[in-house]
Amino acid sequence: MELYPLKFSPQFNYRIWGGDKLKTVLNKDYNDDSIGESWEISDVENNETLVQNGALKGLSLKQLIEKFKGEFVGKKVYASFGNDFPLLIKFIDAKTPLSIQVHPDNETSKQRHNSFGKNEMWYVMDADKDAELIVGFEKEIEKSAYQTHIENNTLLDVLHHEKVAEGDTYYIPTGRVHAIGAGVLLAEIQQTSDITYRIYDYNRVDSKTGKKRDLHVDMALDVIDFSVQEEYKSLYTKKENVSNKLVHSPYFKTNFIKFNGNTELDYASVDSFVIYICVKGSMEISSNSNKETLQKGQCLLFPAVTEQVKISAGEEAHVLEVFL
Repeated sequence: MELYPLKFSPQFNYRIWGGDKLKTVLNKDYNDDSIGESWEISDVENNETLVQNGALKGLSLKQLIEKFKGEFVGKKVYASFGNDFPLLIKFIDAKTPLSIQVHPDNETSKQRHNSFGKNEMWYVMDADKDAELIVGFEKEIEKSAYQTHIENNTLLDVLHHEKVAEGDTYYIPTGRVHAIGAGVLLAEIQQTSDITYRIYDYNRVDSKTGKKRDLHVDMALDVIDFSVQEEYKSLYTKKENVSNKLVHSPYFKTNFIKFNGNTELDYASVDSFVIYICVKGSMEISSNSNKETLQKGQCLLFPAVTEQVKISAGEEAHVLEVFL
């Protein structure tokens, strides 16, 4: 059985802060309210996504890796991660703000949770007027002063707030305090991990449980990076029909591609799977004898053995290209 470009059936997750943009903007098909996250490509336990198209329909990422090994994920990726798929791809819709949070690094996550760390990035797909994100601290702060702000419920006063618009991109390394604000719809690319330390949650009560959500203030304290960056936003170019460097980290590489008309890309030298996340418009994609249509809010995974990809797109077709 041969490999081909794969689509997966998303896993939809209720969140206290979730809205309805995954349905109204990205055309996702679900019936529940307050769906905050659509996990598009996931190997997280109990949230595994299954192949949606073709002869491999119904298989999980782990089953695909076990069957095809390096042909599916890439020889170097397989040597590093074995049967574990290293990335998690999500769409997130924040009707109200997410908690103020931080993620632990690989070493801490392994020790405490037997998990990968959670380095991640955000690409804003849609934002209400004056919508914002919280990324890092506004100015240098001592750990003792931070603890005082926690005790006084004034943490928001010392965090860095940025108003955002479509196309804005942020890399969120482990240790960086962050939160998605109300009215933001974004694509998130991250390590395969579901480890989050909540620091502050607006004292709100979850209507499903009737309780406030747990905080992890003590666990978060020794993983927080208190340093301040001059620029938190990732700047990039938007040349047509080529890969524009967006975020390159030790954990994943993401490029931005604006497709216009017909073009062909060569992945023969890339020893990794490649994921397309369509963040605007639509396109037709051909690889060998396989054809797929990719629309805003959809993802497509090219196995590592993929060499040539042909694209036919309108002038406003934007893709995030992700690989290891």
